[in-house]
Amino acid sequence: MKQIELNMEKKNPYAFEIKCMVIRETGAEQKRVRTPEDVYDAWMNSVRSAPWFCHDKECFVVFFLTVTNILRGFEMVTIGLLNSTLVHPREVFRAAITAGASAIVVAHNHPSGDTKPSAEDLRVTRQLVEAGKVIDIQLTDHVIIGDRRDDQPKHTAYLSMREEGMIVT
Repeated sequence: MKQIELNMEKKNPYAFEIKCMVIRETGAEQKRVRTPEDVYDAWMNSVRSAPWFCHDKECFVVFFLTVTNILRGFEMVTIGLLNSTLVHPREVFRAAITAGASAIVVAHNHPSGDTKPSAEDLRVTRQLVEAGKVIDIQLTDHVIIGDRRDDQPKHTAYLSMREEGMIVT
């Protein structure tokens, strides 16, 4: 993610700076996100190759969707520790509003490889669902990314909280 600073009229003593966040675009043009596997693929193709990504720490990312579920981009919200990260709806939805998202999907990795959601994962998800209702940006899923071994099918490498019935809208 890049930040662009625009200085409004340097001669004016009341001038102010506007910081615009440039949203990192995914490599795939017009990629539609319909399933948790689509989220997993976006993670593997874009997030994992981002310069800030660290496999040994939890990284919490928000994906921005249009009304027709076209992936517009993503932003890293926070990088945590080995087994936790601090997430607040304000940070998640600030990026979504800036990106003009109609809906969002959030995802984070578990460095342990285990996709089982923690109590904190469940709490944050409920909080994001409620916050999204207030501002009319739906949280469509929360996907937890684990490890995938070559001898296992792809769907064992992630868990969709929506598919597991953990997201109620």
